[in-house]
Amino acid sequence: MSHYKIFLGIALLVLSTWALSVQEASGKWLMQISLPLFCLLFFRFAVHVVLVLAITLPSKGLAIFHSTSYKTQVIRGLTTMVTTLAIFTALSYLPQAEATAIYFLAPLLVLCAAPWFLGEASRLHRWVAAVVGFMGVLLIVRPGAGLDPVGVAYALLAAFTIAMQFIYTKKLAADDSQTTLLWTGIVGLLGGIVLMPFHWDESMAALRDFGLWQWLLLINVGLFGTLGHLLQIRAYQHAPASLLAPFSYFQIIAAAALGFAIWGQFPDVWAWVGILIVCGSGIAVTAVEWRYNQKALKLVEKIIEEK
Repeated sequence: MSHYKIFLGIALLVLSTWALSVQEASGKWLMQISLPLFCLLFFRFAVHVVLVLAITLPSKGLAIFHSTSYKTQVIRGLTTMVTTLAIFTALSYLPQAEATAIYFLAPLLVLCAAPWFLGEASRLHRWVAAVVGFMGVLLIVRPGAGLDPVGVAYALLAAFTIAMQFIYTKKLAADDSQTTLLWTGIVGLLGGIVLMPFHWDESMAALRDFGLWQWLLLINVGLFGTLGHLLQIRAYQHAPASLLAPFSYFQIIAAAALGFAIWGQFPDVWAWVGILIVCGSGIAVTAVEWRYNQKALKLVEKIIEEK
C-alpha cells in the first residue's frame, strides 16, 4: 500500500471527525433554541436519505437497496436511531467534549462483547483496556465536575448503542457499505416519521420561527452527519482499520474546539486527564489487537506453506 493512500485515508478520517462534530454542534445549538428532538431526528435522516440516494442511484440503480439480511439492516438502523437520540439528548445536558469522550467508550465495549456477539476469542487485555477506559470516564464525571447525571446517563447509553451498531455493521460485512448507509437512513427516517407527531405542535411552532441561518443549521445536521459517514467509508478504503483507529479520537479534539468556540466550554485539567486515559486505552488495545492479528496471519501463512 502506497504512502499516498495511507495519508489520504488518515486525512479523510480526520475530516470525518470534524464533520461529525459539526453535526453534533449544530444539533446542540438547535435544541437550545427549542427545536424538539424528534423533529431534529426527522430532518437528520431525511437529508441523509436524499444525499445517499443522489450519490448511489445514478451508478448502482435499485441494486443499492439489496441486502444479504434485511432484518440485520433494520436492527442496525434502529440502534443508529437510538444512538442519534441519545447523543443529542446528552448534548442538551453536557458540554460537547465531555459527552463525546464518554461515548468513545464504545470501541472498548465492542471488544469486550465480541466473544458473545461475534464469536471471537475472549482476551484479558480487552477487559483491562475497558476497565482503564471506564476509570477515565469516572475522572471526567467525578463529583465536583458539575456534569448533569442525566446527560452522563444518555452519553453512556450512546456508548452502548454505538457498540451494538459496530457489531451489527460487522455482521453486514457482505453488504455494500453504501447499502448499509442507505438502510440506516431509511430506518432513521421512518422512526422520525413515527415519532415526530408526538411533538408536532412544538415542531411546527419552532419551524415557523426559523430564519435562514436556523434552516442552514438544520440542513447541516443531516449534511455533515452523512458526509462524516461517507468520509469514513472512503478512509477505510484507502488505509487499514488498525492504522486509522487511533485517528478517530480526533473527534474529541474537534468537539472540544467547537465547544470552546461556540459556547466557551472547555474541559478542565482532570477532565483532560480522563479524556487522555479513554483515548490511551483505546489506542493501546488497538495496537495489541494489531499484533495478535499479525501473529495469526503469519501462523496461517506458515500452515499454508507447510501444506
